[in-house]
Amino acid sequence: QVRLVESGGGLVQPGGSLRLSCTASGSIFSINAMGWYRQAPGKQRELVAAFTSGGSTNYADSVKGRFTISRDNAQNTVYLQMNSLKAEDTAVHYCNAVLVETTLLGYKYDYWGQGTQVTVSS
Repeated sequence: QVRLVESGGGLVQPGGSLRLSCTASGSIFSINAMGWYRQAPGKQRELVAAFTSGGSTNYADSVKGRFTISRDNAQNTVYLQMNSLKAEDTAVHYCNAVLVETTLLGYKYDYWGQGTQVTVSS
């Protein structure tokens, strides 16, 4: 019974900013990795930014220098600060976590949030 809940999506003009939040809740023992993916209409889901199991970060080339991922481990929360937004950033953004539940120790499972819409338009 683990949930990932995203918030912070919306409509902004090109050049604007948004801050997405994702909080994991439930019977969590540990989080191995956590980050953000996005899917635009007619396209495949792609990595935007994520924390790896080693604590390093990965960013899509298209967002480097514009987006910043951060986290609050005590709250099981990750954030995505999106600046200088472009029309091509328009997509449903999904939170992803690879975690271990207290009910099944030793097994890593991939969880996804419900998605939050980001629309960049004039």
